[in-house]
Amino acid sequence: MSQVGIQELLEAGVHFGHQTSRWNPNMRRYIAGEIDGIHIIDLLQTEEMLEEARRFVGELTSGGGKVLFVGTKKQASDVIEDWAGKSNMPFVNRRWLPGLLTNFSVSSQRIKRMHEIRGLVESGQIELLPTKERMNMQAELAKLEFALGGVADMDRVPDAVFITDLKSEEIALNEASRLRLPVIALVDSNCDPGHIDHVIPGNDDAIRSCELVISTIGSAVEQGAGAWAVIEEKRRAEEQARREKEEAERKKREEEDRARRDQIEKEQAEEKARQREEKAKAQAEAASAEAAKPHPQAVPDNPHPQAVPDNPHPQAVPDNPHPQAVPDNPHPQAVPDNPHPQAVAPDPEPAAEAATETEETPAGEAPADEKNEENA
Repeated sequence: MSQVGIQELLEAGVHFGHQTSRWNPNMRRYIAGEIDGIHIIDLLQTEEMLEEARRFVGELTSGGGKVLFVGTKKQASDVIEDWAGKSNMPFVNRRWLPGLLTNFSVSSQRIKRMHEIRGLVESGQIELLPTKERMNMQAELAKLEFALGGVADMDRVPDAVFITDLKSEEIALNEASRLRLPVIALVDSNCDPGHIDHVIPGNDDAIRSCELVISTIGSAVEQGAGAWAVIEEKRRAEEQARREKEEAERKKREEEDRARRDQIEKEQAEEKARQREEKAKAQAEAASAEAAKPHPQAVPDNPHPQAVPDNPHPQAVPDNPHPQAVPDNPHPQAVPDNPHPQAVAPDPEPAAEAATETEETPAGEAPADEKNEENA
């Protein structure tokens, strides 16, 4: 939606404030005057500040920010849900659950519980439960959806909060202020604009006034969210392309590495085969040369020599128990001292005596000297 003009604001009744007796003095600068006891809001400021708020939420959502729409009044409830749904933003249009923002960890657990029960209902598994348990679970789901149905997809604290009635949404305003979240609000003449970052002075009771302001802010949020969706889609496409490119490069590197390894293995195998061939050729040449040489009869180095035992059973040699007695040569033959003595003629008488003794010795008896020699 383009910028809203004064005529549209007049037709929607945005300029009507509350009775002068119910006004808030802090709104003095936004009031142009009064008619019949009712304050008239300055639409020139409203037009300017509405445009400022529209630009703010547009820039915020175009960068991926989230805006929480809050409007539990009957005049704004349906419009809030409609425009928040168009821009896929969280909203609260039934009842503000205390601690929704300031105690978001607990709120997120309740949201998770709501999704679990929804899953059981959608899958039909809840029908398998006992009747009492099923009814209790259905009642719990109804309560959770009433309070948290609009924030079912809110996975974090929003970046800004848009409020349509400060009097009705005082708790939401306090939580947002405590968390220092930017607040955009439609502020009537009976409200305090002190804690509002982007004030939109106007009537918060008329249905047409609420619809105009909400639609203006909602359209800006929708445009910003759409722009962000395009950017995000482009980013995802680029990321996907980058991943595919990296995957292709990785596969290419792997193929190159595999081819390089195969080439190295092939070269190594060829080198080993060449070495084997050279070795076999050298062995064949050596064998041929050996066969060409004359072969003298080889004398074996007695590979099986006959073992000579260390005389395990030596023949016992007796210690000559009966040694033959050697006489002490009782008749030793006298050796003359003169090796070459002069021959002396034998005495005929001794010779005759010897002959006589020989004749007297009976036959078969040897002389004593011969016996001794035999015994010796």
